[in-house]
Amino acid sequence: GEEYDAVVVGRDPLSDIALLKIEAGDALPYVEFGDSDAIRVGEWVMTIGNPFGLGGTVTAGIISARNRDINNGNYDDFIQTDASINRGNSGGPMFNMAGEVIGVNTMIFSPTGTNIGIGFAIPSNQVSQVVDQLREFGETKRGWIGVTIQAVTEDVAESLGLENDNGAIISSIVEGGPADTAGLIPGDIIIEFKGEVIEEMIELPKVVADTEIGQTVEIVIIRDGDEIELTLVTGELKNTAPAEPAPVEEEESEPALEDKILGMVLKPLDRAAREERDIPEEIEGVLIENLNRNSEAAVRGIRPGDVIVQVNLKNVDTIRGVEEAITGARRMDRSTVLFRIYRDGSYFIIPLPVGNGDE
Repeated sequence: GEEYDAVVVGRDPLSDIALLKIEAGDALPYVEFGDSDAIRVGEWVMTIGNPFGLGGTVTAGIISARNRDINNGNYDDFIQTDASINRGNSGGPMFNMAGEVIGVNTMIFSPTGTNIGIGFAIPSNQVSQVVDQLREFGETKRGWIGVTIQAVTEDVAESLGLENDNGAIISSIVEGGPADTAGLIPGDIIIEFKGEVIEEMIELPKVVADTEIGQTVEIVIIRDGDEIELTLVTGELKNTAPAEPAPVEEEESEPALEDKILGMVLKPLDRAAREERDIPEEIEGVLIENLNRNSEAAVRGIRPGDVIVQVNLKNVDTIRGVEEAITGARRMDRSTVLFRIYRDGSYFIIPLPVGNGDE
């Protein structure tokens, strides 16, 4: 085999795809992309890679699942296969039985680091789109609307009195960004974007990313139980930080605390508390001084030092305000209440069960 010097045309860290260019002098044989949207679960596929540095290795299997979200990032949309993929296979092609590339091998799930029949590939349609942009611009250009979103779980839907758990709920908005300019606010639930129904949260980043920069699009949101139509002009994604909050890590709390409000010991957010916890002046709310480690609040990820800024999407800045919001939810026969939490510059929406008040 011939060796060539290559030039990196561009890289896309979000998809883990790079485009290289070589000067071969003569025409080279090549493979063509197939339509990854046309594949079906159960179809046979072959993969080629360099497992453990052994050189070109071909393995076969079937497509186990499509559109797989593995919490690897905002744009997860993987093909899952049971074809043997190991370390060194990343970047190799996945072929259908017509000899077309329908995916690029990227990672495996394994407790041992070797194949257990759960491998993933980036769909060819996504790869082709990234490659076209790298060839034209030297980088990828993705649409952006300037929001942090979370899933609308059953608890979230119940707390807001919604009929279903479709859509993506906004936990924070970039000031001056497209969503802010369009009039969206934290707590809005996006259920439709550019004519596409958003059933699950993970669908929204993909639809937004594929939208042309500067395009005016119509969106449908739910606010206070009502559907509202708005127009929005998409911006360009520059910051590649994840749009979702990082997974919550467990933090030790003092044991045997007396429950106050849902297991949380609350404190007014006075100057001393701000200085101690380094909380900006513009943040208004109630400080969670501590909490019972066995409480539902602790189980669901709330930590000492968090600030409650909203309860059921209504601003609160006193302990009484928190109590009244919870009482109001109970009067409406709601079993769950939404807490919008500020922590270290980020916002989180966490649903907590409130029961009937017998704490």
